[in-house]
Amino acid sequence: MQRGSDRLNVHRDDEMKHELQGLLRSGHPTRTEEWHDPEPTADDDPAVWAGPVIPGGARSVADVRFELARILGRTAFPGRPPELIDALRRHHAPDALVAPLERLPRSSRYANAQELAEAIVGGEGTGRSA
Repeated sequence: MQRGSDRLNVHRDDEMKHELQGLLRSGHPTRTEEWHDPEPTADDDPAVWAGPVIPGGARSVADVRFELARILGRTAFPGRPPELIDALRRHHAPDALVAPLERLPRSSRYANAQELAEAIVGGEGTGRSA
């Protein structure tokens, strides 16, 4: 007779061992445990898992646009670089994302995150004038 602080009885313990037997023997998830498996990443998922998006790095315009849009939202646009820099700093954006905006012409005006991302990744430094 087993004594202790087990929450499960002997029958439930044996049942659980039987349920896990396929997983333990195969070394990979089985059909019965499919709901435990994490969902694989999609081809179009942004690469934010790799750390902060840094313009000028190996990241694409789409990745930078996603990060800018995630931090700034819609309310920051249209805006000029000084206003956008203030908004990024208020939302604690990484310095590597804020620094390229400081090099943009102060008189440029950006209607959305796409225009801003193209300007800072492309190194054009020209926005749409107001």
